[in-house]
Amino acid sequence: AAGAVLKRLTDDGLVARAAEIGATLRAALADRFGQHPHVGDIRGRGMFLGLEIVADRETKTPFPPEAALARRIKAAAFEAGLICYPMGGTIDGRRGTHVLLAPPFILTDDQVGELVEKLAIGVDTGLAEVRAAA
Repeated sequence: AAGAVLKRLTDDGLVARAAEIGATLRAALADRFGQHPHVGDIRGRGMFLGLEIVADRETKTPFPPEAALARRIKAAAFEAGLICYPMGGTIDGRRGTHVLLAPPFILTDDQVGELVEKLAIGVDTGLAEVRAAA
């Protein structure tokens, strides 16, 4: 079974396609979030990408753990139809919020835009909830 999976990944061009679509996804994330006041960094490799969410873009100051921003983003993104992996404590086990993206190899160009838009809904809604709770 493992050999069949590897054969499919390499012989059918899925690995090469993942590199291409990963570049497309990174560009779409940079376009949408590159100047976002609460995105400190966009990083990763291939289709395995993440956003660092910060309270202050210039200083990279994280949101306080009590804001539960990762939980809020996760719920809002899920409600919008996106399963992503927001995590808190990514700096030192307590502080820091990141959103990890790990879409399937079969992601299409059209779905990249959909993914980014749904992520934007999750991030913006989570941030709005944090502001409202403050």
